[in-house]
Amino acid sequence: MHEVTESSPQPMPVTAEAPSCRRLLHVGCGPKSPHRLHAVFRDQRIWDEVRLDLDPKVVPDIICSTVDMRRLVPSDSFDAVWSSHNLEHLFDHEVPLALAEFRRVLKPGGYLLLRCPDLPAILATIARTGLEEPAYISPAGPIAPLDMLFGHRPSIAQGNRFMAHHTGFSDVRLGRLLREAGFSEVLTRSAEHYDLWAVAFVTPGNSQPVLAELGASGLAFTA
Repeated sequence: MHEVTESSPQPMPVTAEAPSCRRLLHVGCGPKSPHRLHAVFRDQRIWDEVRLDLDPKVVPDIICSTVDMRRLVPSDSFDAVWSSHNLEHLFDHEVPLALAEFRRVLKPGGYLLLRCPDLPAILATIARTGLEEPAYISPAGPIAPLDMLFGHRPSIAQGNRFMAHHTGFSDVRLGRLLREAGFSEVLTRSAEHYDLWAVAFVTPGNSQPVLAELGASGLAFTA
């Protein structure tokens, strides 16, 4: 595996691809697993996944922060960016920087698919049942509103401080931040397990094929 770190002088590795292969940047990727990809990205005949994470323990292709990827990830080099539950781990002032970086690395016609905790839904649950009553059961065990607000407590207790949360989002706030980062069209929606989803497009009028793919996978957005 060709690993690239912030101290490496080499440019990002370019893998041999089939002519129809699309490039996916998986940011905050965590340990390698196809289940960490959204269903639309799992077909390796279509998507070439490049994994990026700040934590070297998960053995990503690229080790760096999403806040500044300029030395390691060229502009206009990916067809899609997949960001699953990592935006909330940034400090609030870093979020616009990361979103601008996602926009920078996308090709014309590219898009970002993102999910993060749905803060208004979490707060509504706190008002009903309190901070510590489990809201749902995940593969990692029971998840309480306190975990969704501040990060998964058992993981943090075991020394994984990357799991701490430092900011939060509503659909309105997330949509505004994405538009301010330079995306031309942004759609958001709430979903089960207190997830807030967003899909953001670089090029105006380019959304329908992607929205159809997402809808077929069970993730429908309403314009």
